[in-house]
Amino acid sequence: MTTVPDKIQTWQMVTPFKKDRETGEVTPGKLEKTEIDVPELQAGEVLVKVAGCGVCHTDLGYFYFGVPTVNKPPLTLGHEISGTVVAAADDVKSWTGKEVIIPAVMPCRKCYLCKTGRGNRCLAQKMPGNSMGIYGGNSSHIPVPAIDLCEVTNRGDIPLEKLAVVADAATTPFQAAKRADVQVGDNTIVIGVGGVGQYMVQILKALGAANVVAIDINQERLDNMLKNGADFVVNSMGKTSKEIAGEIKAFRKENSLPSTGWKIFEVSGTKPGQELGLALLSFVGKMVIVGFGPQKVEYSISRLMAFDAELIGSWGCLPEYYPSVLSMVTSGKINFEEFVQTRPMSTIQETYAEAHKQSPDKRIVLVPDF
Repeated sequence: MTTVPDKIQTWQMVTPFKKDRETGEVTPGKLEKTEIDVPELQAGEVLVKVAGCGVCHTDLGYFYFGVPTVNKPPLTLGHEISGTVVAAADDVKSWTGKEVIIPAVMPCRKCYLCKTGRGNRCLAQKMPGNSMGIYGGNSSHIPVPAIDLCEVTNRGDIPLEKLAVVADAATTPFQAAKRADVQVGDNTIVIGVGGVGQYMVQILKALGAANVVAIDINQERLDNMLKNGADFVVNSMGKTSKEIAGEIKAFRKENSLPSTGWKIFEVSGTKPGQELGLALLSFVGKMVIVGFGPQKVEYSISRLMAFDAELIGSWGCLPEYYPSVLSMVTSGKINFEEFVQTRPMSTIQETYAEAHKQSPDKRIVLVPDF
């Protein structure tokens, strides 16, 4: 039987990296292992024993790039979380003992955005590791509202800790597909098939896209995508946007596909990736920005008018969609475990540095080992 701890063991971001604007001098950020009190659960809240917490590019943005968190440091990062409910307030006692995935963004359910179906971008939303007090997933336990939890059932032999990535890497692409109104028979392009992009490809195919073109600078990733949903791949390393467009045009011609109405998903979060997506956006097409990057990109927005095209942002995922994505994973529609790796949470400092240097081919999940 799982016990309720006296303290929460956690890795806090004490300070993020900072760069002096005048001198350019960089002050390293600091992650520190510490312990905090277990809060008294309020109505509707549960305490989850963390099984695993994914390392997301957003976490690295907070730590390395100075992207501000709503709650200021010190706080614990981490928003891709799976675990088991070990305690619950009286009104949600039925959750005790259940395995769950905690949504990365939890809407207030009361505001105009929530009531009009846009709760994924609710301005009062709670996000672990950002806007939920000092609490995040890089911990032994975390208190969260029960209302948005996704119960894990019938997971077969998939380890609970690996299902942490459903909370962002796998659900964010699903939300993006919904924003683009992906329909059976659509033609699509995914730019960047790393940690999130590899799920973007698979989800588009699972939703019925007729063609999925994957673009990346890593040939091994592209080869994997050909085995997992991509119909055509382009290695963009060293190529101009015109050359890449030419390869896609040849694919269209060979398969008698239209040049209009393509839906593009920019998942790399890089300036070259975003510039490529904008260059490929054409008549009555849509481009959805899924990946985050701090850079600025220049674009003539009058092209949107001329093309009758759409440029769309997509943030997080509605908790209501989580069961659908989890079902895709547990049923095998999404090849899941091949793209996930686990490491002890005690390696967090080395892991963050490694992921910051180069995006890993397999999503990293940190498993508590306090």
